[in-house]
Amino acid sequence: MKAIFAALFALCTATAGAAEVHIAVAANFSGPMQVIAPLFERASGHRATLSFGATGKFYAQITNGAPYDVLLAADDETPARLVREKQAVDATAFTYAIGRLVLWSARPDLVDARGEVLRRGGFKHLALANPKTAPYGQAAMQVMTRMAVADALKPSFVQGENIAQTHQFISTGAAELGFVAYSQVIRNDRIGSGSGWIVPAELHDPIRQDAVLLARARDKPAARAFLDFLRGEAARSVIRSFGYELR
Repeated sequence: MKAIFAALFALCTATAGAAEVHIAVAANFSGPMQVIAPLFERASGHRATLSFGATGKFYAQITNGAPYDVLLAADDETPARLVREKQAVDATAFTYAIGRLVLWSARPDLVDARGEVLRRGGFKHLALANPKTAPYGQAAMQVMTRMAVADALKPSFVQGENIAQTHQFISTGAAELGFVAYSQVIRNDRIGSGSGWIVPAELHDPIRQDAVLLARARDKPAARAFLDFLRGEAARSVIRSFGYELR
């Protein structure tokens, strides 16, 4: 009986200490996060509620009172801005991943290994995430500008609200090719289907993706526990497996 009471006491204690963490997640990180969230839940007893979308839209929602506890952004500028504006907690931001950009097509014969298809043409639609709200879209514009093809390609642009919608445009054939996150197409350490060009890092600014604790969760242990877990090796191993670089 003592053992039973002890087990029940431990269960009640764990349940009492459990909490829900509302996490706003950049769309490019949806794959890793869907793996990391259950690992965190098993390790901590807390529950992670996930929302996926464009970083710029999350910024607007947070500044208008959206009930998120943690932001996993697709850049490092948005968390820093939220800290400056007292919408996030100072000294809690850190880089959880460094993203990689890919020019990708669902067609196996379209994108060459050097991205020369952008100069060669032969396609009607090129998809990219909205550069005003999505850092991967900003990076795509930088690549095309540095390759001196941006102006010529603008008539072919199809803009996704975020990188997830951009990938959908390409995978369904609405656009023959486009810029997506490497994490969306990686399989066994390489591009898994179709054809693609992993864009050299020097063609765009580094895509440093920062996490930050939001002001409403300043005193919420479960939110801080999630950020600690994200820094740990279990989460970092998942992040690496999706093709991200780590600091």
